[in-house]
Amino acid sequence: MSRKFKKCLITGSTGSVGSYFIDFLIKNKKKIGIYGIYRSKGYLNYLKKNYGNKVKLFRCDLQNLLSTKKIVKKVNPDVIFHFASNADVRESFEYPIQFCKNNNDITMNLLESLRLLKTSPLVIICSSSEVYGNVSISNQPINEKNFIAPINPYAVSKTFQDLISQVYKKIYGSKIIITRMFSYTNARRSNLFQSAFAKQIVEIESKKKKYLFHGNLKSKRTFMDIDDAMNAYWLCATKGKIGEIYNIGGNKTVSIEKFLDQLIKLSKTKIITKLNRKLLRPSDVNVQIPNSNKFKKDTGWRINIRFKDSVEKLLNEIRSNFLKKF
Repeated sequence: MSRKFKKCLITGSTGSVGSYFIDFLIKNKKKIGIYGIYRSKGYLNYLKKNYGNKVKLFRCDLQNLLSTKKIVKKVNPDVIFHFASNADVRESFEYPIQFCKNNNDITMNLLESLRLLKTSPLVIICSSSEVYGNVSISNQPINEKNFIAPINPYAVSKTFQDLISQVYKKIYGSKIIITRMFSYTNARRSNLFQSAFAKQIVEIESKKKKYLFHGNLKSKRTFMDIDDAMNAYWLCATKGKIGEIYNIGGNKTVSIEKFLDQLIKLSKTKIITKLNRKLLRPSDVNVQIPNSNKFKKDTGWRINIRFKDSVEKLLNEIRSNFLKKF
């Protein structure tokens, strides 16, 4: 049986994931009132231009409890998708205290606002596979019972988000579902290696750049398309079991090098690659292969977009965005 909602509140609504999720809701004609919280402008103009009053957006600093509480009370949603987060792993190495404090505070203030207001919408906590860290091959595919062992400050902040949400569920009865999402394409996040590669290819095609620079190419990831990921978040809310933790990931595991090779095959010109040691992380996850069986069983979710099609879609979206600037 599928849950129905009247109002959804999306934190981080003008960020890359939040804006894609709003795209998904409107394109798939989901009958729900869409409300968003944002702190930085990000894709604010894009949302206003494309959707106008179909989306109601509120500026709100989630690091401020009173500000958060005010907006939550005003909207009174029956489901919240908590996407707000600083997700730049490289930046987390440079500013670990500030980074973790930001991510920890926004989740605490959201959950605490709900407790103080004595309201209980379903909250989808959008965590990350990064919480698992480096998992031995013998313990993969990774299921929800794998140990949490973060290896970077970003992953530590997502682990806190994950665990504090479980505490609120157990002590205060908060209605929580936690998603630990694995890698997916995202053309709107320039600090991801996938979009960084694609952007450099487009710049080389346009003769704005000579070389494509990369960091570690040996790590392996399991990829899925952004549209499959957004559908997963929706199905999590409508069909997932309250209180559960779900691993959600694709079915195509490739090295970062193979991902780059696939992009280069789609290029309109010759691409010369060079290692930039500044792009190497102090520590990196070697390989992550998800076990999404529990999520598939509970929601009926399936991968719809093939890996090759997803890579081409990523490159074409970045081409389109790039050309709009010139």
